[in-house]
Amino acid sequence: MANVVVVGSQWGDEGKGKIVDWLSERADVVVRFQGGHNAGHTLVIDGVTYKLSMLPSGVVRGGKVSLIGNGVVLDPWALMKEIENIGKQGIDVSPRNLRIAESAPLILPLHQNLDRAREEALGKAKIGTTGRGIGPAYEDKIARRAIRVGDLADMDVLADKVDKLLLHHNALLRGMNLPEADPVGILADLKAMAPRLLPYATTVWRELDDARRGGKRILFEGAQGTMLDIDHGTYPYVTSSNVVAGQAAVGSGQGPGAIDYVLGITKAYTTRVGAGPFPTELEDEVGRGLGERGKEFGTVTGRARRCGWFDAVLVRQAVTVNGIHGIALTKLDVLDGMKALKVCTGYRVDGELLDHLPASTVRQERVEPVFEVMEGWDESTRGARSWAVLPATAVKYIRRIEELIGAPVALLSTSPEREDTILVQDPFAD
Repeated sequence: MANVVVVGSQWGDEGKGKIVDWLSERADVVVRFQGGHNAGHTLVIDGVTYKLSMLPSGVVRGGKVSLIGNGVVLDPWALMKEIENIGKQGIDVSPRNLRIAESAPLILPLHQNLDRAREEALGKAKIGTTGRGIGPAYEDKIARRAIRVGDLADMDVLADKVDKLLLHHNALLRGMNLPEADPVGILADLKAMAPRLLPYATTVWRELDDARRGGKRILFEGAQGTMLDIDHGTYPYVTSSNVVAGQAAVGSGQGPGAIDYVLGITKAYTTRVGAGPFPTELEDEVGRGLGERGKEFGTVTGRARRCGWFDAVLVRQAVTVNGIHGIALTKLDVLDGMKALKVCTGYRVDGELLDHLPASTVRQERVEPVFEVMEGWDESTRGARSWAVLPATAVKYIRRIEELIGAPVALLSTSPEREDTILVQDPFAD
């Protein structure tokens, strides 16, 4: 059976939550493979809105197994709060339907404090993180001093690990003239959390291997977007993990052969949260109109998203880096009623025409978009469930996007409701 990886092809917020939920009906297992609770997914099911950040989107579907892989950094307190909140909406989450890799690193309160302190110290040069400790937690993972889920099973060993962790962190805090972290308090918090978190701990890579051998369909759920990838994004204005499709295997303990189809979620225009380059950004009434119609506010932070025209250069780059087989084009209805639309087909930097975003931050700041103007449409596409009912100019817009990015539209989303989706190519087809 085919296994599908879902990744964002822009700067995140492309509508992955709805698409993953839509695909999860066809999947048996849904697994998160990177990121943390800095990424928000909004699902609308039968008129009910579910806001997820740490939990895989599959938890809202009965009979599905949801897994959190080793590539994720986990805030256990945020996780328990999210489980409690979604429980109030009638969704039961327990070790029966959610399991967590015992090797997943933990986000501690000291990571969040350090994250916020660094951003404040940067002032106007801040990166624009969510302040949730994602970056510092990944730093500790790479430096081999992280506290991991499985460590909570042995408090004697854990005490030594906390001491080694604080050897680094307290030196940083002293250097920033901030109070040092208290190992006694940290150990007490972790000891209280252990009986709540450990029942979810398991060997995720083995569960996934068993699922594959048993012919189960696996959906690998990514967070953020390709242009926020630590290696391939607009560095340093990026997240602290690899978010591209190749990470699906690494972050869940599978070989690359486990991936059969890569679906790139792509918004019909472009948005970005936080600082960093944005070649097609619209800082005018048109941009504000896109934000208002598209309800462009972050699920996690509530921050208004920056809006701009569709950037085919960035998405084409994402198609290549991820090996995307097809895209799910979302929020087409936000463009309804616009007389003219622009699509970025190339970049100009110091007179040189480029077909990709340069890695140099200096050159990125000097990028000038090259636009192609297309005719808009007056008719509504909202709620369309058939290709045949789409306006001819909307179809022309979609076809031009396919040509420019080098990938076909596999799914077309025309509203936040999961049923308002046009299937062109089934990613799970054998």
